[in-house]
Amino acid sequence: MLYREAGDFKTSYIEDNQTFPIAFDRYRYYAILAISFLILPFLVNDYFVNAILAPFLIYSIAAIGLNILTGYCGQVSLGTGGFMAVGAYSCYKLMTAFPDVSIVIHIIIAGGITAVIGAVFGLPSLRIKGFYLAVATLAAQFFLVWLFNRVSWFYNYSASGQINAPERTVFTIPVTGPNVEPWAMYMICLIFAFVSAVIARNLTRGALGRTWMAIRDMDIAAEIIGVNPLKAKLSAFAISSFFVGISGALFFAVYLGAAEAGDSFGIQKSFIVLFMIIIGGLGSIFGSFAGAALLVVLPVILKLIGADFLGWPTGLVAHIQLVIVGLLIILFLVLEPHGLAQLWRIAKEKLRLWPFPH
Repeated sequence: MLYREAGDFKTSYIEDNQTFPIAFDRYRYYAILAISFLILPFLVNDYFVNAILAPFLIYSIAAIGLNILTGYCGQVSLGTGGFMAVGAYSCYKLMTAFPDVSIVIHIIIAGGITAVIGAVFGLPSLRIKGFYLAVATLAAQFFLVWLFNRVSWFYNYSASGQINAPERTVFTIPVTGPNVEPWAMYMICLIFAFVSAVIARNLTRGALGRTWMAIRDMDIAAEIIGVNPLKAKLSAFAISSFFVGISGALFFAVYLGAAEAGDSFGIQKSFIVLFMIIIGGLGSIFGSFAGAALLVVLPVILKLIGADFLGWPTGLVAHIQLVIVGLLIILFLVLEPHGLAQLWRIAKEKLRLWPFPH
């Protein structure tokens, strides 16, 4: 009654292998897209966009990138914050050097630059893996932040060491700078998140995604059956860094408007994105969005309940947030390692068999 696929017949392999083979899933997906693109832009306000929607969409792109590398290819990375900084500073240099070029082009090129840097730092993955690879990417995180803080060319020799996004427009609508409307900020983040999710979903379902998963499951066996580990691992690092670089460019140019490498893209940023994919679900595009939504909405809810309603000190609320996130990570790792994505899959299976769920 609630979730049925009876009568939903397929007449070709392509139809049976589509992303949403069940009609009910497709209709729900189209409804969410219609609400996101056609209704929410007219309803959002400044607080809702800055507190929830914009960070959720930007972190979702970063989580998709890290999930490609860690969830699909099995390469552990703790350098997400550093690669976000590469995207942010690349976008800043492009915006100041080529002011007449569209900001959309700048963001995409910044993602490409980050992909190259990510592939370079991914070279150690050909020899090391697991804990040692995590330490290598952690070293990349600290090196990149140090580089952007110390080399004044990256921030155009500013006395404060901070980069500020100049105003840029898309179809004469400001999307960066001090005069950005909330709906414009939301729409550019939404478009990039939607396109990133579609690209990532198709990549992970294709031949390249299967090579990543083969390397993740057993790299030696994958190499024996013909998978090229060099191509698989470096492509995962490059494509992952591309998405992370786009998120960093959006985070700086559209969301923050100003940034400083140590404060805006420190090690805590890497851990936040890692926690998102652990809670949301490794190896799942939906899990990237679910984990980002939870960790973005959780501080807002705790602030409303703890600080605004109960009158608790802000510091106490922040500590409670850390405790809750830590407990969630432990619970998911112990009870459901595949995260919220797996819980959603189980819920759908039970709805398909309702009222007789097993």
